[in-house]
Amino acid sequence: MSERIIVIGAGGFGRETLDIVEALVAAGRDIDLVGVVDSGPSELDLGRLAERGIVYLGTEETWLPESSGDEHFVVAIGAPAVREIVVRRLSDAGLRAATLIHPRAVIGSRAQIGEGVVVASGVQVSTNVTLGDHVHLNPASVIGHDAALSDFVSVNPGAIVSGNVAVGPGSSSAPARSSCRA
Repeated sequence: MSERIIVIGAGGFGRETLDIVEALVAAGRDIDLVGVVDSGPSELDLGRLAERGIVYLGTEETWLPESSGDEHFVVAIGAPAVREIVVRRLSDAGLRAATLIHPRAVIGSRAQIGEGVVVASGVQVSTNVTLGDHVHLNPASVIGHDAALSDFVSVNPGAIVSGNVAVGPGSSSAPARSSCRA
């Protein structure tokens, strides 16, 4: 039986998460993408969902009572604090989180991966890494050996978390930026 998935969030990361779902389906994972839930999508985001043929299911408040209860959710909201609130609400309603790892991500040996984790394309996770629940690893991010990322951490595109580093709950890391002076 197909895994029924609901993506929470129609914004940029929500649509990137849809890309992950599509890549997983293409790689053979049996997923039925039910649709997207968002409490305040922009007209632009709704248009982008419609272009892809993705069903907008409404807000959490309107969708949750209609849920069959057999869906798995993934919260594709970049802000860790907001993501945590939404996860708690959905978990309290009895729904379970899905973990999505893009087929073009590399996961090293002995990695421990929590519930609701989203790993984008091009991510590299080294050996003996621990990823807490609802961690987001954005495209081309790198997590070094023996790193431990707590629940609700977001690692931004291109960021590198060095080996043997612990990242606290709800943290967000950004890539280093360089500046040039003339």
